[in-house]
Amino acid sequence: MTDGSARMLSLLSLLQARREWPAAELAERLAVSTRTIRRDVERLRELGYRVSATMGPDGGYRLAAGEELPPLRFDDEQAVALAIALSSVAGGGAAIEEAAERALATVRKVLPSRLRHRVDGLRFAHEPSAVRTDPEVILAVSEAVRERRVLRFGYRRGDGVEADGGPPRRVEPHELVARDGRWYLVAFELEREDWRLYRLDRMAPRAPHGARFAPRRIPHGDALAFLTARFRGAVEHRDVAAGSADAGSGATPAWPCIGEAVVRAEASELAPWLEPGELIEAADGRCRLALGSWSWAGVIARLLQFERPFELLGPPELEVAAESAAARLSSAGRASPGTRTRRAGR
Repeated sequence: MTDGSARMLSLLSLLQARREWPAAELAERLAVSTRTIRRDVERLRELGYRVSATMGPDGGYRLAAGEELPPLRFDDEQAVALAIALSSVAGGGAAIEEAAERALATVRKVLPSRLRHRVDGLRFAHEPSAVRTDPEVILAVSEAVRERRVLRFGYRRGDGVEADGGPPRRVEPHELVARDGRWYLVAFELEREDWRLYRLDRMAPRAPHGARFAPRRIPHGDALAFLTARFRGAVEHRDVAAGSADAGSGATPAWPCIGEAVVRAEASELAPWLEPGELIEAADGRCRLALGSWSWAGVIARLLQFERPFELLGPPELEVAAESAAARLSSAGRASPGTRTRRAGR
């Protein structure tokens, strides 16, 4: 490959990586003059690439989408990243495994030998998602999110039956979240006037999309926090003492039961096993913890797992749960010979 051809491919790679490039910056990156850049752009146009010029003092170039997919140019890091992404598609939940395999085979054929060996050496275990989401549904919902348009859709229960027999649901779609092989939509439902979480594999979008809407503030701060809070059964914690009209607007995801305690241990001993939770290190070898769980007994169980002495700080429900757990453990004792489970065959 001549120097000119190699430079032109490098130019193509840069144009594909960013929406717009000033001519002077391209010339600096490729160590040539802006006149050479202009000639290379003309050669790309002759090959079918739609490269448009941008006007102004910092005029440059932009690679536009064509009618057909032209040959793509990837550097070594991009090629390896693409191969890894395509190899891990099965765990993503989108029903595109076959297309991903074909794409990976296409990429592999054009890789230089030094990269092909590295890609062929990719071996990792991943658990395929039990849920498959139609990529057309993902694209339709994504379009509504991007354009901020009201989305209409039918919704099925887990058994495949329509969740209700009424008209399609109407929501203001705000964010898509992919988690554990499932795709979720965080949206504000207009009829119920409340925030809801929907699984895309149960949605059947209706066309066309509705009117545009102004984005609202998602509870708990963002879509990921909202999803986490719903999974934990959380409620918003409002700062009543502050007396603010915006109380609760800064709510964060929390477990239904949250307790505090002081544990006699160094922070380095507790930190690896704390997630999720909050730790404040004291100066006397003790740590103050805030832990959450589904129940107060669950908070006590999390404290016991550290196997260190601790003192409860509250709330009162946590102290009641500790007394109940202590009573149960004390009465458990050792099973009498007559109540022990006998092994089969004896």
